[in-house]
Amino acid sequence: MAKTPTPKHVTKKHLARLERERIQTRYITVIAAVILVLVVGLVAYGILDQTVLLAQKPVAKVGSETIRLGEFQTQAKFARQQLVNQYLNTMQLAQMFGSDPNNQQYFQQSLTQIQQQLDDPNTLGTNTIDSMIVEEIVRQEAAKRGITVTKEEIEAAKQEQFDFFPNGTPTPTITPTAIATATLSTTQMALLPPTAAPTITPTPEQTATPTTVPTETPTRAPTGTATAGPSPTPTETATPYTLEGYQQRVKEAIDSLEPIGFTQKDMERLIESRLYYEKLRDAITADLKQEDEQVWARHILVADEATAQTVLDRLNNGENFATLAAELSTDTSNQDQGGDLGWFGRGQMVAEFEDAAFALGVGEISQPVQTIHGFHIIQVLGHEVKPLTNSEFLQLKETKFSEWLDEMKAGDTIQRFDTWQNYVPTEPVIPTS
Repeated sequence: MAKTPTPKHVTKKHLARLERERIQTRYITVIAAVILVLVVGLVAYGILDQTVLLAQKPVAKVGSETIRLGEFQTQAKFARQQLVNQYLNTMQLAQMFGSDPNNQQYFQQSLTQIQQQLDDPNTLGTNTIDSMIVEEIVRQEAAKRGITVTKEEIEAAKQEQFDFFPNGTPTPTITPTAIATATLSTTQMALLPPTAAPTITPTPEQTATPTTVPTETPTRAPTGTATAGPSPTPTETATPYTLEGYQQRVKEAIDSLEPIGFTQKDMERLIESRLYYEKLRDAITADLKQEDEQVWARHILVADEATAQTVLDRLNNGENFATLAAELSTDTSNQDQGGDLGWFGRGQMVAEFEDAAFALGVGEISQPVQTIHGFHIIQVLGHEVKPLTNSEFLQLKETKFSEWLDEMKAGDTIQRFDTWQNYVPTEPVIPTS
């Protein structure tokens, strides 16, 4: 007959030990759960920080408006895409017209410059933020002045951008601009040979290179695309471009930009910003007249002040300016033309040269003037207010508006942050195939 097991005697000490074990197990379970929650939270926060929160970090502030990292990255990717497209277009032109050695050098320099811009994230990022700051400045100032851009204007501009003209293709008709004839005064005739005539007023493209002549390239507008040339008078002609074709081209353009996250809304905002820019530029420069104070000058450029003083002494002793320019001037672009720089307005020469030239009377010769190019002896041959062509007037407006924008960008309402420096996009890139 089996023995009945004798039940263990559970003491108070044993019960206390069991209770401690239960409490420890409960603590371990709670601590493990807390650690798990913390780990999951940290991982979730890391993902959130690198997506939603990162995109909200400020890169700049204009007044009370904040420019955020996500917006910056979208614009920087679009800027890269434009450079990539420019590179590919230049490659096509090089293949078509690059057989000439001179063309080869030009195309290679252009391709190298584009590649350098793509390889320099700091410059690309700085330019992108600067452009976005200008856009915000323009929008805020436009709002203050009651300037608006309608949906209809945006659509019309988009149609024009895609060469869609539902009412017919505008045909520009050249509007002539009055240009003063090259009539020499008695003073000018005494200063110059009988065959001399004033050089045509230089446009920025006609101005001699800054390595030989004291020129300064006018500031390019930070945003907006200005169309230079005569004012068009539209005349309607038939167009085979259908609405469906236009819509398809817009869709294709948006689809091509989808990999960089650029949407149709982004495209329309870009067009809207350009329209605001143009409207505000015209408002800021509304008081400008289509004329410009200009001087016609010639100069002799030498390396040091002592040589410049010698040139001045020889001129004061009656030697011919043109002869001395041909003999001594280091400005090879005009030394054979007697140092003639033609007519130029303000903003086309370096400041020291410009200030001296505009301060001289007709026929007067300056003291030695030092610039980054050397020492100049300047003689003014003419000083007039001259009418501007339409393209010259547009350039003047752009210059004045850029000066206004520079003043606004330098104000204490503009803040820039370094948040963007580690997040400049490196895509898209030039295709290798």
